[in-house]
Amino acid sequence: MRPASAEVTVALADDQTLFRDGVREMLAADPYLRVVGEAAHGEAAIALCVERQPDVLLLDVEMPGPGAAVVLRQLRRLCPRTRAVVLTMHDDADIVHEVLECGAVAYLVKTIHRAELVAAVIAAAGESATVRLSVSRRTLERLVKQRRTTPEGALTERELEVLRLTAQALSNAQIASRLRITEATVKRHLTNIYGKLQAVSRVDAVRKAAAAYLIEGNQGRSTK
Repeated sequence: MRPASAEVTVALADDQTLFRDGVREMLAADPYLRVVGEAAHGEAAIALCVERQPDVLLLDVEMPGPGAAVVLRQLRRLCPRTRAVVLTMHDDADIVHEVLECGAVAYLVKTIHRAELVAAVIAAAGESATVRLSVSRRTLERLVKQRRTTPEGALTERELEVLRLTAQALSNAQIASRLRITEATVKRHLTNIYGKLQAVSRVDAVRKAAAAYLIEGNQGRSTK
């Protein structure tokens, strides 16, 4: 639902300049929306929101600096009135789950149409508690299954996959190649794994996971 007259201010956070230019032009075509600033990395996104206090932050999940989860948590603490809309190329249930838990109010893949993007931004600026998702049916079904079966704080299926490969002494680049995800996504999963297992390193995470029977013990011994 569109606001009666109020302008919606928007900040853009994406490390691809050409993409930001395109999004800015799309939003500028709507009389209700005004882009008030842009950021190319996580720290800049947080600083921009603190300075400009936009109604909505459009946030990519993979930029230099702190990951999207850190940015979202900082945003919730420092700029509670700014609503975060994640706009990403990744149609991934684990990422959806992560960013929604950290406070995002919408998750959109970059294949959406301009009208969907504008509608999501305007809706995010309102007071509605509705979460807007634009993902594939496969991702939605997996997300629903995760929320029904995964206890709070438990490792997701993807995190377990990453942990098993970590236990085989594979590097982040090798894990990314094996799972067909980016290296930045592997790092984000490892950060989540450390937090959930209260681990301080890859070796510590593997040992704790093996001790808790989350992965096979012989895998845990393969990482020195």
